[in-house]
Amino acid sequence: MNLLKALATISSLTMLSRITGLMREILIARAFGASDMTDAFNVAFRIPNLLRRVFGEGAFSQAFVPILNEYHGRRGLADTRALIDAVSTVMTWVLVAVSALGVIGAPLVMTAVATGFRGQSETYDAAVFMTRVMFPYIGLISMVALASGILNTWRNFGVPAFTPVLLNLCLIVAALFVGPHLAQPIYAQAWGVLVGGVLQLAIQIPALRRLGVMPRLSFDVRAAWANEGVRRVIRQMLPALLAVSVAQISLIINTNIASHLAAGSVSYLTYADRLMEFPTALLGVALGTILLPSLSRASADDNREEYSGLLDWGLRLTFLLAVPCAVGLFVFGEPLTAVLFNYGRFDAHAVEMTRQALVAYGTGLLALIAVKILTPGFYARQDIRTPVKIALVVLVITQAANSVFVPLFAHAGLALSISFGSSVNALLLFFGLRRRGFYRPAPGWGLFLAQLLAAVLILAGMLLWFTRTFDWIALGATPGLRIALMASCLVLAAVVYFGTLWLMGLRYSAFRRKTTDTAIRNPQ
Repeated sequence: MNLLKALATISSLTMLSRITGLMREILIARAFGASDMTDAFNVAFRIPNLLRRVFGEGAFSQAFVPILNEYHGRRGLADTRALIDAVSTVMTWVLVAVSALGVIGAPLVMTAVATGFRGQSETYDAAVFMTRVMFPYIGLISMVALASGILNTWRNFGVPAFTPVLLNLCLIVAALFVGPHLAQPIYAQAWGVLVGGVLQLAIQIPALRRLGVMPRLSFDVRAAWANEGVRRVIRQMLPALLAVSVAQISLIINTNIASHLAAGSVSYLTYADRLMEFPTALLGVALGTILLPSLSRASADDNREEYSGLLDWGLRLTFLLAVPCAVGLFVFGEPLTAVLFNYGRFDAHAVEMTRQALVAYGTGLLALIAVKILTPGFYARQDIRTPVKIALVVLVITQAANSVFVPLFAHAGLALSISFGSSVNALLLFFGLRRRGFYRPAPGWGLFLAQLLAAVLILAGMLLWFTRTFDWIALGATPGLRIALMASCLVLAAVVYFGTLWLMGLRYSAFRRKTTDTAIRNPQ
């Protein structure tokens, strides 16, 4: 399998997802600005999103995918199908129970995660209502994660990568056509999330049927639990659950702190986070998605050279693409924020507040993406305890940083603490892989970093000149011109960056890589 081609497929579909996601945020920003109601929606949506990451895309995926790859490669299709059926049965009924408890206990959940809302009855009531509407999304999207893990094992990356687009389209339709007809327009977004979850699950079904691995649900949970593979997944999932929960606990604490800051703080962080998701998803999530199955196969084959080579390839691509993105967020943050969000009620003050959060996030972008490359290096070997220990250390460090940065920088201090914690996380993971002998840097890193530094310095100078030369807020009077100008600046900067690297001898061929694992055959 050509990894660069697979990365291009996932990244292009992820780009479509992020573009529609930005359109969604632009519409919400234009309709509602940064207000108490948008804070209520963002907090309410964050709760099922957090649990989705824990139960679905987080701990479950990290435990399930390596074991599924092992079954598929060693045990045959009958055992693989039995594992899929058993896992899907147990997972479905657990998530039904979690969703029901969330709907019933929404007031308690909201009181715990956003204590600052308790003195604002209208905001609190709106957040509770939207939490109840969106909580079933946890079950839907977690089943999507199960389906995506199966499809990725058979190297079908396209359908899972396209899936998030459907949620964004539902929220766009809700904002444009449903919200204006409701007494509280923001409620349309909550219903859009629920409908989006249904569609995201539905689109997986045809692909699973074509491969012959459509999960068959059963009411006999006891029989499903008796499957040896399910018990292995659960044993792996418990430490993974702790690792993922630590990161989400940190986010909950940060949300709670933000709810005590000035009105709009949660929204400023949300808008900045949306911009951060572009490079994080295009690089980190995409690379992690294609690396985990290949690393799992290399681990099962005890091919250490292939294993180390895959990690090295992922890290070099991360540096090549994440460093210029980080520089762009840090230096070009105001133009990006203004062009994307400075419409309607999203005024110059909101642009500046969001820019501050974006700059703080940008300082840790390289580390955030590197973590998504390094962590699968442990999970593929079914070593989940090491990332758990590191995550606990990072939680303490991040919250200690909050006590320093939040009094100095308010909401931007929360973003800066996350960046600092991510940097510590990446370093600990890197040295952990080195110490265990899982990763040995290939020759040529010194020259590569020197080439990168020269190109990045030129890029930073260009973007700084663009930022200071034009009044990006005033250009809002001619939005078409402002968009065209920003696009031209970014294209020119990219051409200069990659052109500089080419002149210094860096070639595309250095990043072409194919895995040595055999092609995944259709099970039918």
